[in-house]
Amino acid sequence: MTIVFDNNMPIYIQIMNYVKKQIITGKLSPGDKIESVRDLALELQINPNTIQRTFQELEREGIVETRRGLGRFVTSEESTIMLIKKEMAGELLERFVQGMKELGFNKNDIIAIVTDAVKDGGTDKHPDRSE
Repeated sequence: MTIVFDNNMPIYIQIMNYVKKQIITGKLSPGDKIESVRDLALELQINPNTIQRTFQELEREGIVETRRGLGRFVTSEESTIMLIKKEMAGELLERFVQGMKELGFNKNDIIAIVTDAVKDGGTDKHPDRSE
């Protein structure tokens, strides 16, 4: 696992986001066992207490579950995984819209740009640029 940490955000939140992304992209499936606190701390070279806090928060959110004596596992609740996916999509969309507004685009411009991008399949085509 490789995470490049951002100094402007708590490490445990960055690890939570990484685990969530692993789940919604299918790299971690429902019911999969998650690495132990010790193993993950060694791999990321961070304090085990930070990993412990990460897992506590993920468990509080219902994303992972602890099975006594067996370890931690990804939730089997598909609705929880779909909720995570929607939340992360919302955050991404919010950052995108804010960035577009900062560039001076209005609501209709943003909608047109997104519509064109979706039609093009997300490719980097710019109809108003000559190539």
